Amino acid sequence: MKKWDILKKISSDTPFHIEDVVNMLLDSRGLESKKERDVFLHPFDPYTLNNIDVGIEKRSLATALNRISRAIKNKESIVVYADYDADGICAGAIIWETLHHLKGNVMPYIPRRSDEGYGLSKLGIDNVVAQYHPGLIVTVDHGITAKDNVAYAKSLGIDVIITDHHVKPEYLPDCIIVHTTQLCGAGVSWFVAKELLSGSGLNVPQSLTPFNERSSVDKELLALAAIGTIADLVPLVGPNRAIVKYGLEAINTTKRVGLDALIADAGLSKGKLSTFEISHILAPRLNAMGRLEHAMDALRLICTLQKDRALELAQKLSLTNKERQQMTVEMTAHALEIIKGTSLSKQGSSLGKKLIFLAHESYNQGVIGLIAGKLVEEYYLPALVIAKGEFISKASARSISGFNIVEAIRSCSDILIDVGGHPMAAGFTVETKNLVILQERMEILAEKELDEEKLTRKLKIDAEIPLEIVGVELWTALQQFQPFGFGNYEPVFVSKNVKVTDARLIGADGKHLKLKINQLTDPTNPSTSLRTSPTNLTNSLDAIAFNQGSLYNKLQPNAIIDIAYTIDMNEWNGKSNLQLKIKDIQQ
Repeated sequence: MKKWDILKKISSDTPFHIEDVVNMLLDSRGLESKKERDVFLHPFDPYTLNNIDVGIEKRSLATALNRISRAIKNKESIVVYADYDADGICAGAIIWETLHHLKGNVMPYIPRRSDEGYGLSKLGIDNVVAQYHPGLIVTVDHGITAKDNVAYAKSLGIDVIITDHHVKPEYLPDCIIVHTTQLCGAGVSWFVAKELLSGSGLNVPQSLTPFNERSSVDKELLALAAIGTIADLVPLVGPNRAIVKYGLEAINTTKRVGLDALIADAGLSKGKLSTFEISHILAPRLNAMGRLEHAMDALRLICTLQKDRALELAQKLSLTNKERQQMTVEMTAHALEIIKGTSLSKQGSSLGKKLIFLAHESYNQGVIGLIAGKLVEEYYLPALVIAKGEFISKASARSISGFNIVEAIRSCSDILIDVGGHPMAAGFTVETKNLVILQERMEILAEKELDEEKLTRKLKIDAEIPLEIVGVELWTALQQFQPFGFGNYEPVFVSKNVKVTDARLIGADGKHLKLKINQLTDPTNPSTSLRTSPTNLTNSLDAIAFNQGSLYNKLQPNAIIDIAYTIDMNEWNGKSNLQLKIKDIQQ
C-alpha cells in the first residue's frame, strides 16, 4: 500500500482550463517567475551554458583547459581514464573523441571491474604506464576520492586532471579538479569538451547558431552527454534538462554508426526515442559490458566508424545484457530467500530491521547494485549487497528518500578501504573480516534515523482531477513537460469514484491488468457520495495497470475504485489511442 501525497485538487464543479493544470504543475516544480517557467517549457541551447550555470569553478576549469591544450601541443601521451558504466563510457568517448579531433596523442582506458575495481587504482595506473607512458591522465566520472592513487601517479611523473560529479570526500586529491554535482560524468566531460573545441574563453556564450544548424561534432557529443545524463539518473532540471532536450534530438538524427547499430539491434527506430528507451533499453546494454565483461567494447561500439564492426559489437552487447538479466533474476531470487529467513520487516517496524545487509560468496560484483535496487523496490528499505571475497569484499548500496546512503557509509570509513557515490546510491570496498561490525553499525544508524514516516512508501500526486477532463487536449499540454525523468517525473493524477466496466488479464502469467473505465457522476446532487448515489457514466477510457494482475478478482463485477495514473498516447499499428497508465489502485 502506498501513501498518496496529493498536492492539489480540482473539483468537478469548478470551471476548468488546460492552462490551469499547466500552471499548477509548474507551481509544484517550484517554478514561480515567468523567466523560470519560460526556461523550463522552452529549454535553452546547452551550448550557451557557462561554468557558473553548471557549478564548475572557473579557475580550476581554466587550469585544466590550459594543461590539456599544452599536452596536445607538445604531443604528450594522454590517457582518458573512464568508468565502466554507461555514464562513464559516454564520458570517456566524449573526451577521447574531442582530444583526437584536436590532434592529441590520446588513448582511452577503462579498468576491468573484476581485476582493478572501481576508479583510479595503482594497478590501473601501472597498466596505462606499461601501455602508453602518459604524461597526463584525465579521469572521467570518477577520481574525486582517489587521493592516494593520484599521489602515486604523480610520484611516477604523471599529471592528473580529475573530472567528476560524485560527492566530495573530506580530503581531496592534490591535482587539477573539474567538479560539480549538478551534472553527470558525461555532462562534465561534455562541458570540458565544448570549452576545448570553442577556445572562446569562459563565461562567453559559444554561439548564437541555432542548434539544428550546428556541426555534426557538436550534435554527436551532445547525444552522448544526453545518454549519460539519462542513464545516471541525475535530475532533469536546469542544464540537465537542456542537455537531454537537445541531446534527444541529436540521438534521433545521429549519424554515429555505433549508435545506429545499438538502436537497431535493440529493435528500436530513430525518430521517436525518448528517455524511456534510453534508460530502459539502450543504457542497460552499455552497462552490461562493464558489469560482466570489459567496458572497452561498449566504448569501441560508440566510437567505431565501421558499420560491420558496429553490428558485431552491438550483438555482443545484446548477448551480454541477456546474460546480465538472467544473472540478476537468479541472484535476486537467492537474496529474497535469505531475507525470508530473517527478522526483517517489510515496513521496517521496530519488530524488525530497518536496513537490508546481505553478503554472499556467490554474488557477482557486476550486478550487486541491481540486486540492491530490486530489494529496495520490494521492501522499501535501504539495501547493502556485498560480493563477499576471502579477504576483500565489494559492495553496492541503494537507498530510500530521507536516508543519505553515502554519508551513512562514510560514517564507517575507519573500517572501510574506500567509499564513494551519491545520497541514493553508493559503492564501497571493505575487508571481509569487518563485515559483521559494519552490519551492526549500519543497522544501528538506520534504526536511529528512519522513522515510520520515512519508511512509508509514498506516491507523489500532482493533482486530483475528475476523469471527464482527461482527453487529448490535456495530454498535448503535458508534452511541454518532456523530457520526463528523474527530477522531472511524468505528471501523476488521481481520479476517484471510477467505475471499472471491463477488466481482463494480459501478459505472461496474467501479470498485468487491462481495464475500461468511466467516471461516476451524480448530476442531481454533486455533494452526495458517488459510491452510493444514482449514477451516469461518462468519458470511457482505456487503462493498463502493469504488474497489478493480482487485483483482478477484486475488480469484478463493476468495481468502484480510486486510481493514480499518468496519461499516455498508445500507438499501435499506425493508430493512436489515449490510455491511462495506472500506478496504484485503492478501493
